[in-house]
Order: sequence, then C-alpha cells, then structure tokens
Amino acid sequence: MTTPPLAAGGMTSQFPGQQAQAARDVNTASLCRIGQETVQDIVLRTMEIFQLLRNMQLPNGVTYHPTTHQDRLGKLQEHLRMLSVLFRKLRLVYDKCIENCAGLEPVPPEQLIPYVEDDGSKLDERSANQTRAASEERREVLEVNKKLRQKNQQLKQIMDQLRNLIWEINSMLAVRS
Repeated sequence: MTTPPLAAGGMTSQFPGQQAQAARDVNTASLCRIGQETVQDIVLRTMEIFQLLRNMQLPNGVTYHPTTHQDRLGKLQEHLRMLSVLFRKLRLVYDKCIENCAGLEPVPPEQLIPYVEDDGSKLDERSANQTRAASEERREVLEVNKKLRQKNQQLKQIMDQLRNLIWEINSMLAVRS
C-alpha cells in the first residue's frame, strides 16, 4: 500500500499556478488520511524488516553464500531507506496539519455532539413506553419457555412409553424364540 506524495516535486507541469493552488487546497481531513496511510506503510515496512532479520542467518561459524547475504543486506538497506522516507513524509503531513489547525481554538467535545433537548414529560413517556414494551416482551418469553417445558415433558413421557413398549416387545420375542 503506497500513498501518493504530498506535492508533485520534480515534475514540470503546463499549469504551475494550478498545481500550487491544488497543493494549498488539500484539507486537513485528507492530510490525516494520508498520514494514516503513511503510518500503515511504516508498520508494513517495519514488519518486512523484522521478517528479513528473522530469516537472516547469524555468522556463527556456518558457511554462508556471500551473494545471498549481499541480496538480503541490499533488501534490508532498501527497506530502511524507504522507512526513513516514510517518516519524513509523515513529519511533513504532521507539520502541515499543525499549521492548518494553528488558528483554530479547541472546541469541547460536548459541542460537537448534536443534542436536542426534550421536555421532561416526553422523556418520562418514552421511558415508560420502553419499560412497558420490555416487560411485555419478558412476559412473552416466560410464556414461551413455560410452553416449551410442557412440550419437553410430554415428549419425555412419550419416549418413556415407547421405550417400555419396545422393551416388552423384545421380551416377548426373546421368550418366543
């Protein structure tokens, strides 16, 4: 998962004014998304680095192939280089977010949550309706459980009768033969 760069550095465009305007129009939310993706990339690269390190053999007297060692070392250095690039990118995103939010004053979270005040009577009426519905539902559940127990008892009696009948039939057949 790679993230797009913040600014298209090194690229020449036919419309340099539009490109600069687009770079300024990046809002804080999209910067945060880019930052989140960058953090995910950092975690992914770090996991890959640990995987490479886990697979490397320690030089404990065992002969190793220099080419394999050089390949793994090259991969490790490439991952470390990419990791430092990602950290620099994350720092840029962080600084830009701080810059965008510098003029804002902190807003208490209570003001961010929409809340409609109700009359106390409406609130009491709602809670009474909810309590009534819950007690009615509980009563229905208890009724169904009672019927279920009765049916289970009837089934048990029928099974006992069938067992006794089969026992008697087997006894009669045993006596007959």
